[in-house]
Parts: sequence; C-alpha cells; structure tokens
Amino acid sequence: MGSVVHHRTATVNGMDVFYREAGDPRSPALVLLHGFPTSSHMFRNLIPALADTYRVIAPDMIGFGQSAMPTVDEFDYTFDTLTDVTAALLEQLGVDRFAVYAQDYGAPTAWRLATRSPQRITAIITQNGDGYTDGFVKAFWDGLFAYAENPTPENEAPLRGALTLELTRWQYLNGVADPSLVSPDSWTIDQALLDRPGNDAIQLALFRNYPTNVALYPQLQQYFRDSQVPLLAVWGANDEIFGPDGARAFRRDLPDAEIHLLESGHFALESHLKEIAGYIRGFLARVTS
Repeated sequence: MGSVVHHRTATVNGMDVFYREAGDPRSPALVLLHGFPTSSHMFRNLIPALADTYRVIAPDMIGFGQSAMPTVDEFDYTFDTLTDVTAALLEQLGVDRFAVYAQDYGAPTAWRLATRSPQRITAIITQNGDGYTDGFVKAFWDGLFAYAENPTPENEAPLRGALTLELTRWQYLNGVADPSLVSPDSWTIDQALLDRPGNDAIQLALFRNYPTNVALYPQLQQYFRDSQVPLLAVWGANDEIFGPDGARAFRRDLPDAEIHLLESGHFALESHLKEIAGYIRGFLARVTS
C-alpha cells in the first residue's frame, strides 16, 4: 500500500498556493518543482513512490494547477516572483534544508533557490531541466527567444501555438517509444488549465521573461563549481525541447554528476516512473545519508 498523499492549500503573500504533501514531516525533505504547462499533477505517482523515506512536497506555481491565478495586471509573472512564492511556502512549512527535483520551469525556480541560499540545498535531481544552453533544441527555442527580444504580434503568433492541445499532447508523446504508457488525462488536464480565460497572457509573460533564466546560468555554474552539490540527471533523451546535451553538460562543473538518459521524451515520468524513482532512491541514499 502506498503512502497517503495530502492535497493542501496555504496562503502565501495573500495568494492560495496548492501543494501535494506526503511522508513523515521529520523525514528529509524533497521538493518537486513542475514544468510548463503542467502542475504538481505530473508528480501524482512519484510522490507515493518516495514518501516512505522522504517528506515530499510538490507545489503548484502561481498561475498553474490549483494555485491562485491572478491576472498579469495583479501579479508580476516572472521567474523571480514564482521563486519568491515557492521560497515563502517552504519557509511557512518549516522546510529549512531539502533536496530538489526540477523539471522544465521547475529548473529556473530551483536554480534561484539554490543560488540565493546554497546552504539549504542537499542535492539536486534534474529531469529535462536545463542549466546550460547546450540543451536548447534550436528548432523549439528560436521562436521563443525572438518573441522575448521583440514581442510583436508576428512573433507572438507562433508562441500561441504552444498553448494549444496539439502542442500540449506533443510534449507528452514526442520521443516516447510506447505512447500507450502515457495517460491522456495528463495533457487533457493541462490543457483545461491552459484554456482558462487570461492564462494565455500569463504564459506569454513568462515566455518573455525566459531569457532571465539563461542570464542566471553563469552564476548557477559558479555555484556548481563552488559547492559540488550532488546532482542526478534523469533525462528523456528524445526530448526535442531540452536535448540530452543538456544533461551531459552538468559534468562540466560537477564531474561526479550521475547522469541517466532514458528512452523517453519531455515528461519522462509518464513512461519511466519506476526507473526514475529507483534512480532517485539510490542517489539520495548515497549522497544525503
């Protein structure tokens, strides 16, 4: 029988922040940070797989999942502000030191948490979450960076395509050897949340802010060199957003990084839950015991 998962909401900076939590509060903490266009729902099966050993916490970012979705006029949607809310939630929950699992948008959030307070991070697990430009697949990213630099209606139009059901489904199925392993619920739920009135403006604001994450990379890489933080990369090798070179790049500054390339895509947990959970268990047991 798996661990019981609680679904909770906290008030952080005046906003509702939804999070999933499981495990003994006295156990070592593991914080799971989701990517675009999903939410803590992506961790629904991983949480009970780890909660017998760890206190697992998976929040929904503001504008995503079940957390508050203020309009772009009510909240400044940047990766800095998303990190501020995450940090405040962890402080409210009494989480002082923790390992972090970062995927996609969760990575720039994790990198900010780590560079702001290096002493709080016990270990990093990255699953298709870049810390180097090596991983950017040009065909996917050229349009986003063009829009961020010059947000004209012409440059915006292709980015709106990333908010459609076709592209959401593609993110889940592309590169997966056996698509029947991926539940259609995953992209259906994500798309329903993306389709809420006003959410498109939120996503476009974050697209425009994305270059700030790349600007952070030199500081992040210096943090890696200085701290030699234990790092595990479990990566969908067929991802056409963050390619496998993004996983290999971590060894440039962290020679002891543990890297596993899986025959999967962007959301590798959907097809390789058992393998990823096993790698995490072995890695955290070795580096945080």
